[in-house]
Formats: sequence, C-alpha cells, structure tokens
Amino acid sequence: MSEEVRSVLVGTLGLDVTALLAILLTLLRGHASTSRREIDATARVASVALLLQAAHFGEELAAGFHGRFPEMFGLAPWPLTFFLGFNLFWLVAWALAIRGLGRNSIAALFALWFLSIGCVANGIAHPLLALRVAGYFPGLLTSPFAGLAGILLFRRLWGTTDRT
Repeated sequence: MSEEVRSVLVGTLGLDVTALLAILLTLLRGHASTSRREIDATARVASVALLLQAAHFGEELAAGFHGRFPEMFGLAPWPLTFFLGFNLFWLVAWALAIRGLGRNSIAALFALWFLSIGCVANGIAHPLLALRVAGYFPGLLTSPFAGLAGILLFRRLWGTTDRT
C-alpha cells in the first residue's frame, strides 16, 4: 500500500466514525416530518451550515490542512486532488440533500446528519489541534462558526425526525 493511500485511510478514520453515527441516527430517528414549516426551517439551518462548512474548507485549503493534519500523525500529506475532490463531493452532496429533505429522502437525512456531526467535530477538533501546536492550525478561524451551525442543525434534525 502506498504511503498516500495509507495516509488517507488512517487520517480520515474520524470521518468513518462520523459516517457511522450519521447512519445510526438516520436509521433510528426515521423520516423527517411532513410539516412544510419544519422542513423549511431545517433546510434554512442546513443551508447556513453548508455555507459555513464551505468557508471552513476554503480556510483549510488556503492554509494547507491537507499537509499539516496528516503530518501531525507521522503520515504523508494527502494528495491535493483527494482533498479537493472529497470536499467538493460533500459540498455538492449536502446541497442536494437540502433539496431532498422535502422529499423525505433517507439519503438526504444521512447526508445532513453527517454534515451536522462533522460541523460539531470541526468546532471541537480545530481548537484542540491549535492547542496541540501552540498556535494557529488550518481551519481554526471558521471552526467555531461551523461547530455552532452543526449544533443548531443537529437540534433541527432531531426535532424534525421521529423515532421509528
């Protein structure tokens, strides 16, 4: 296995945990409410979270997160094509999920749970990474805003889904 592939697989383990939690919440909480008002309110919060996550990605990209994060764990830097492709894929997926929320799509709910948990994780992880390096770490400036949006989106999703 190449060092780049190993770096991507090991360095993104936190995202695997995030995806598992999103799957569990999607399955356990069930479908979204049929109330147009609740769906619209959730879509608005999700849109803000999406915009803040896009800004967060921009900060990470500009500051070299794809090199600095893996290197903290003795891993090779992530290829820029992987970092760009992965983040752009999810930004598009989240935009589509916001549209799919009104159609009561399980895939949309999974993507939005993933967005909410990911935003919260960024809001916690980046300040901790900055403490670890005793200074600025790529993504630090936007992470608190993304984290707050993630909390608000989580609450909206929780309130708009029913236990099955």
